[in-house]
Amino acid sequence: MKFVDWRKKAEKPAVDTEEQQLSTYRGRRMGDYVEELIRQAQERGDFDNLQGIGKPLQLDSSPKDDNSMAYGLLKNNGYVPFEIELQKQIDADLERASKKVQYLISQHQRLTSRKLAPFESEKRRFNAAVEKAANEYDEALRRINSKILTLNVSTPSMLHRPILKVGELVEDFRQRCPLFDLK
Repeated sequence: MKFVDWRKKAEKPAVDTEEQQLSTYRGRRMGDYVEELIRQAQERGDFDNLQGIGKPLQLDSSPKDDNSMAYGLLKNNGYVPFEIELQKQIDADLERASKKVQYLISQHQRLTSRKLAPFESEKRRFNAAVEKAANEYDEALRRINSKILTLNVSTPSMLHRPILKVGELVEDFRQRCPLFDLK
């Protein structure tokens, strides 16, 4: 067992502890302390790879209205208003739904244009895929309509979108991609 003389002060550790770093602030002005921290960070190279380094700041000296500066900050940092995000979601959902439909239409054209008539198994599989796709297309269009209603309620009239005519769109899909007759 190592003997420790409690009457002597403990030796200071070689590495600065967090408490010692905090105690270096005591007795100094806050500005001096902050400047020292910034200088130490510069020496370590913490500011070398910042985004936009060496480029001038884009400060608009005459904002158009009270919100323009706030919207500019949001835009520059990748944030968009709810309405714009909702419009992007609607566009993405419409494209996703139409891709599935277009794939089946092209598959129908491929099956009907080949020299060899489609086999019964291909016809059954295609008919089942069309029925499933028509139901999914209907559901997707209804969900999109719900988002469009939300958008129309929360935006000015110039940003409104027309409600999709679900029945007509699904019927158009069924006409462009008719089912095969099974024997």
